[in-house]
Amino acid sequence: MEQSSPKHIAILGSTGSIGTQALEVVAQHRDDFSIEVLSANGNADLLIEQAKAFQPNAVVICDDSKWDYVRDALDPHDIKVYAGPEALEQVVQMDPIDIVLTAIVGFAGLKSTIKAIEAGKHIALANKETLVVAGDIITMLAQEHGVNIYPVDSEHSAIFQCLVGEFHNPIEKIYLTASGGPFRGRTREELAHVTKAQALKHPNWEMGAKITIDSATLMNKGLEVIEAKWLFNLRTEQIDVIVHPQSIIHSIVQFEDSSMKAQMGLPDMRVPIQFALGYPHRMKSDFPRFNFLDYPQLTFEQPDRQTFRNLDFAFVALDKGGNQACSLNAANEIAVAAFLRDEVSFLGISDVIEQAMQKTAFVQQPTLEDYLATDAEARRYATEAIGILS
Repeated sequence: MEQSSPKHIAILGSTGSIGTQALEVVAQHRDDFSIEVLSANGNADLLIEQAKAFQPNAVVICDDSKWDYVRDALDPHDIKVYAGPEALEQVVQMDPIDIVLTAIVGFAGLKSTIKAIEAGKHIALANKETLVVAGDIITMLAQEHGVNIYPVDSEHSAIFQCLVGEFHNPIEKIYLTASGGPFRGRTREELAHVTKAQALKHPNWEMGAKITIDSATLMNKGLEVIEAKWLFNLRTEQIDVIVHPQSIIHSIVQFEDSSMKAQMGLPDMRVPIQFALGYPHRMKSDFPRFNFLDYPQLTFEQPDRQTFRNLDFAFVALDKGGNQACSLNAANEIAVAAFLRDEVSFLGISDVIEQAMQKTAFVQQPTLEDYLATDAEARRYATEAIGILS
């Protein structure tokens, strides 16, 4: 990659699946990237290990009860140690940072992303919930501050890669591909007794627990539909989802002349991470290469939106607009956490989301304060629904 000095990167959520793979990318390109900030929610030991290896200027441990432990471990390395969510919102504004990789899972990533944009930092977006919850505010702020948002989700990265050199050509339609998750083809009756262990076994991708469950319910694809609307300025009817069990074609763009572009490759999150961090350059890698002879057939199916209702909820939220996607996301976070604690069934996740979306007050043109209030309200209704269902 030809550049005069390394890009200075902040990785929010460095101990999670995306964060650890991003550090693998950085380790392969030490001359091109410099780590400025690392953050973790509560995994202090891994954060300490990462900080010693990459020598950032600062780290943030969001669980402030672990601040002393992290500070003492890193004191000999002259690395600043901060604690708490507010500290995260402050460090992303540090002058040396060029790009912020937002890999915090869920609504928790919203405020720090906003602060980074307001400080003029480019965003490598792995936290899809940021755009799901407040896409209108985020895109407006990015335009106002001249900030680029580079998608890290494999599907949105695929769309972005297909659009390079085509930005002047209107999109007719996009197809987001979905693996179908571990329960593709199952009926509601078959899903009634799904266990947590079964739901956490994704056929193609290695991801964190929350995203893996979202993939099993197809909520992950639903959130990606909403994210795509904001990233690429699309209408609902321009977005389609197609099940592609092999996960080789990561997404497709159809143009007005009927031509289609697809981005392909083995399922490996390091590829979209590296593309986002290195853009506009394609950087050399030693990642495994795709062989057509290993995949003699690539197949496609329609998703079952009646069985996997979460995908349908996302389209409903997208059509209704306002704060509806915010309530969808909040209820889903509560429901998935309850499922992982064995407090609600797999099918019960959708029931919880439906009840919370119906009860949460609708706001047509929400402010950031409205989004924060909606998030809290939907979480409360979702928690009540879990109590009734369990």
